[in-house]
Amino acid sequence: MLAIIRTSLLSLRRDRPALALSFLVPIAFFTIFAVIFGGRKDTTPRINVIVVDEDQSQASQALLKGLAAEGSLRVKMHSDAKKGEQLADYTAATAEAAVKDGDVSTALIVPKGFGADPVSFGPADPSRPKIQMLSDSSDPIAPQMLAGLLQKTAFTSLAPSMAEKGWDSLEASAGGFTPEQRSRVQQSLEAMRKHQNDPNAQAGSGRGGQSGGGMMIAVDSRTITGETKDKPILSFYAAAVGVMFLLFTSTGAAGALLEEAESGTLDRVLSTRITMTRLLTGKLTYNLLLAFTQLTLMFVWAWLVFQVDLPHHLAGFVVMGLSTAFAVASFGMMLASFCHTRAQLASVSTLLVLMMSSIGGSMFPRYLMPAGMQKAGLFTINAWAIDGFQKVFWYDQPVTELWPQVGVLLAIGVVLFVVARRFARRWEAV
Repeated sequence: MLAIIRTSLLSLRRDRPALALSFLVPIAFFTIFAVIFGGRKDTTPRINVIVVDEDQSQASQALLKGLAAEGSLRVKMHSDAKKGEQLADYTAATAEAAVKDGDVSTALIVPKGFGADPVSFGPADPSRPKIQMLSDSSDPIAPQMLAGLLQKTAFTSLAPSMAEKGWDSLEASAGGFTPEQRSRVQQSLEAMRKHQNDPNAQAGSGRGGQSGGGMMIAVDSRTITGETKDKPILSFYAAAVGVMFLLFTSTGAAGALLEEAESGTLDRVLSTRITMTRLLTGKLTYNLLLAFTQLTLMFVWAWLVFQVDLPHHLAGFVVMGLSTAFAVASFGMMLASFCHTRAQLASVSTLLVLMMSSIGGSMFPRYLMPAGMQKAGLFTINAWAIDGFQKVFWYDQPVTELWPQVGVLLAIGVVLFVVARRFARRWEAV
């Protein structure tokens, strides 16, 4: 028995890819998911929110300062300016357009008249100005968090208005204050306003936290993307799962190159007039068609069974599907040219595909990841492919708006094919 154990250990030691797959992959995946779900404050995803202040009152400015101080929010009040241009303030129209285009998940519009009656403890007043909260339903968590933080900020930023409303309610219930009592109330309110306007007193007022009480600030929530779609999240999963399995399929199909090299078939093929570049191009084309066919079947199934709206997005699907298939086919060819055996290819491809899929959004939506992990996902094929399919099926954007994702995927495919050609030189006759 000891001899059998020793022989097995030596065999595992010689097979370095299998050794890495056995011990390093679990540690790598634990690290990835620990960073995503660890719950540490410094890894909590921050919500990007556009804020438009149409009121420009003291109360609205205080509320905006409170929101900007929230550690869970990244407040944007100016649109990105082009080189040589000044920053432009967001308007209600441009903020809504930014949410529709997927630039941010939420936007707040503070209407005119908000400062005259910012908070209320009584029944809802239909005539009271309401803050407009625009949201993208593809990110269901962001508007819920923003709604809670908005109410929570009212406690710290609109304390004088809250106190004034509270005294008015108490006076109405008690039958009125004496002149001396009313004078003391006014003195207290003035002191609170001075304290609120003191920058030193405002510093560090609140990071994160839970919203308290009822809805003191009137908010009118409106979902402006996805409200007319039937089960739109299924298009995300079709793309996410589809890209992950395309990577597995492409590496498996490209492995035929290693089998031909081991059997001697590759030498006989290269002894003819065909060159290695033409051979790799032919195999790349086959893998591209195989990957695109697999992706097409998945989306057709999603259309027939789960009502994913494929016919109305056919042009965008074809463009994104071919770009994605080209990138994953080149990825498979690169790995097949790099590895020396089928076993190595299986081990290395499993490791890379699973890591790319976990970071790139195929296993878990990237918008829920910490900012660092979201940036790391941009180094994967998965992230660019999923973002492109989201533009097509969720945001209904035209093909012309897909150029960032298509450009990156095509560039990845070209670079990986050039690398694969470089690795394949070892099979060419000297």
